Amino acid sequence: MKDVIEADNKRRWSVGELARATGLTVRTLHHYDQIGLLTPHERTASGHRRYTEHDLRRLYRIRALSALGLSLDEIASVLADQDDELTALHALLTAQLHGLTAQATRINELRTRIDGLLQRITARQMPNPDQFMSTLELITVYETYFTQEQRDQLAQRRTALGPEAIEAAKHEWAALVEELLPHVAANTPTDNPQVADLIARYQALGARFHPPAEQGEQTAAAARQMWQDNSTELAARLPWPPDRIIALVEYVNRAHQP
Repeated sequence: MKDVIEADNKRRWSVGELARATGLTVRTLHHYDQIGLLTPHERTASGHRRYTEHDLRRLYRIRALSALGLSLDEIASVLADQDDELTALHALLTAQLHGLTAQATRINELRTRIDGLLQRITARQMPNPDQFMSTLELITVYETYFTQEQRDQLAQRRTALGPEAIEAAKHEWAALVEELLPHVAANTPTDNPQVADLIARYQALGARFHPPAEQGEQTAAAARQMWQDNSTELAARLPWPPDRIIALVEYVNRAHQP
């Protein structure tokens, strides 16, 4: 079995490919290399890093251990003590599965509690402080869609924009939604010049809230995943029928499909 694990199918990944696939930044992967946590097994003739299957498995273990709350120094120590990779991966995946099961339970509980808050407010009854506090504690589950680094980047971007620009963007976005919804209902072709212009403005507006370049691509991808997993709940918070907003997002996304 050890021979199977050590077999190499010659697949190689550049640092950029690995960054895009994992949601890490190139800078983070360079840092892992510098501290000896993840050193690529190969380099090209020009000195560019090339990661192997072994490196990919090690990175998986690093990310999983980090998600379990270990520091980089602790992760390095754990990996140094693990000789049997199959056994180590089995234990790690088991711990991850338990964590995801617990996370799913917390999300379901959060949905139940928010629904309870909404029902009380709909009945014109103010929820008590304990209800708000317990809900606040559970809201942190949604932080799983963005790494701490990405949350910091998004916060910095909001600070850079300032409250007035953010408020103006909200009004601009609402106006764009109102203009797009009739086209969604009529299924106007997305290459229609008027629709194409509206969609371009819609997407440019969203891009303002993301950091530039590669970091922005990663936070935008995380936001799309969050919407995909929670579209019904998120759409219900907006001042339009949820099904219409969900259809609008699908319409906008369809405009960029080949």
